[in-house]
Amino acid sequence: MRGFMAAATTMLLIAFVSTSASGAQTMTRTHKDRPAIVLTAFGTSTKAKVTYDAFERQVKEALPDYEIRWAFTSEVIREIVNRRLEKSGASERLLSLQQVLANLQAEGYTRAAVQPLHIFPGEEYEEVLSITGVFPGITVATGETLLQRWEKMHEVVEIISADFLAPGEGCNVVVSHGTPTTNTASNMAYMGLDRYLKVKYQNVFLGGVEGVITREEALGAAKGCAVKRVRFIPLMFVAGDHIMNDIAGEASADDTPWSVELEDAGISTETTTLEVEGKTFYKGLGFFPEVNKVFIDSIKHILEEL
Repeated sequence: MRGFMAAATTMLLIAFVSTSASGAQTMTRTHKDRPAIVLTAFGTSTKAKVTYDAFERQVKEALPDYEIRWAFTSEVIREIVNRRLEKSGASERLLSLQQVLANLQAEGYTRAAVQPLHIFPGEEYEEVLSITGVFPGITVATGETLLQRWEKMHEVVEIISADFLAPGEGCNVVVSHGTPTTNTASNMAYMGLDRYLKVKYQNVFLGGVEGVITREEALGAAKGCAVKRVRFIPLMFVAGDHIMNDIAGEASADDTPWSVELEDAGISTETTTLEVEGKTFYKGLGFFPEVNKVFIDSIKHILEEL
């Protein structure tokens, strides 16, 4: 009888474990001592993705003892890239921030340092905060965007000014993304940056692909430069589709890139580039080690919070 009862009890325990797998995994997994770092970016479907590789190398050099994961906030970008990866037979996929945090939790991480690589505190950043602020089961600290504080804005302008043409050489158009909505906090930052550039430089103008700081303002000012030469400076972490097509692309029936408009007005144009492993890329902010250090300092700060 005792043998039968013991066997019955054993079978009951086995059945309980089988039907409560997730709970059992939660109870038996080993919790990680260190938090993971989640680098959160909009994403790109272009070759400019190497910008992310360059940044990750710099993060690993500064913080070698931490697990690093990537999350991408653009659903459109994730779908485009993941279709390509699936078609090529590759196993990796771009993941959303929710997916990355869920995976970390399942692997035993109880803390995560989420660092957005967005430039302004706009709609994308607000979405990140809405996710990290309520994500269950894991403690999350979220870093700031690059230009969330005025002193950082001044610091970044000083960094990229090394690529500015001098007044006797021509004019510069700093190209930002912009935001389509009027109630987004980043609008204040865009207008503040526009004012700062106008006060500090006589030949540097801010333009946005969309939003309050317009293309027309920037190109109109550039057309008035005495020296008929304009250099475009991307103010985007990755100088991808917008720079390749909207700014420095070729004219089509549907669109006239910024460079074409200026060239039609008799002004020569160029966009900052650099060489990576023998290939030429437009120079997004992620290719500036000094800019990356601003992000890395933010990561270190939120790691201290955790």
